Amino acid sequence: MAQNKKNEFDSESCKLAAFAKALSHPARISILRTIAEKEACICGEIVEVIPLAQSTVSQHLKELKSIGLIQGEVDGAKSCYCIDWDTLEEFYTSFSSIYNSLKKRKSRSKTKCNT
Repeated sequence: MAQNKKNEFDSESCKLAAFAKALSHPARISILRTIAEKEACICGEIVEVIPLAQSTVSQHLKELKSIGLIQGEVDGAKSCYCIDWDTLEEFYTSFSSIYNSLKKRKSRSKTKCNT
């Protein structure tokens, strides 16, 4: 059986990987765009925009919520979602940091790949 080696990496790398995984499906990107456009959405409204079954959309919402990208409230039979902008900003900062770090290394690197 394969062993989980995630604990061998620093927490920032693990958080960033989880974030990237959560955004790895185009439906989740569309869901985030829909929520941002409407500022808050009822799950049924999202289903009208995303070409997937309600249960599938709910699974994608659950994934986005599990990493803190969205927040949701249940009001009777309805669920209302909004983007957690603080969390999104945190991940943006982390991605920018990695990008800038890699870009600095690129400028110092003299390999065949940089031609």
